[in-house]
Amino acid sequence: MVLRTGDLLTTGEAARLLRCSRAYVASLCLRGLLPYVKVGTQRRVRRADVEALIEPVLTREQLVTLWLHRAVAGKVVQSPAPLLAAAEINLRRLRRLHSDDQAAQWLDRWEVVLEDGVETVLDVLTSSGEYAAQLRKTSPFAGILSEAERQRVLAAFAESRRDHARLMAPEKLEQVLRSV
Repeated sequence: MVLRTGDLLTTGEAARLLRCSRAYVASLCLRGLLPYVKVGTQRRVRRADVEALIEPVLTREQLVTLWLHRAVAGKVVQSPAPLLAAAEINLRRLRRLHSDDQAAQWLDRWEVVLEDGVETVLDVLTSSGEYAAQLRKTSPFAGILSEAERQRVLAAFAESRRDHARLMAPEKLEQVLRSV
């Protein structure tokens, strides 16, 4: 899954799609809420990630899994060979456990992803797309994060959700309280 130039947007293009400022898009990137890559000195974001912000299609569980897998992706970038080898070992173990069920089809797809190399693996680990979310349900990257790392990611996820919470307008709160 190599990205084509048309798959990457500038922060200005992302801002137009999100109907917000470029500074807000940059803030989303810096807070880790919108994955990006650097092309020269400029940030580029994947169209699929921007569209996922417009109309989120991931459940809370899928978002948690995405956050955990993005942490795994960071480790893969640091040490690709041993972590991909560990994923292949896990994949073989999972195949023995799920030889005849629905998960076997997804494990076949993981095999293709792993054979395609680091870039494709990183794309699946970090994408907010529906296909990647389905693949992560049968992830061969279990055990890559230590329990302490896992807990830090989950705490960061919980904190990010607080960013999205909005105070209810006082008049709306009054209306709700009167109706109860």
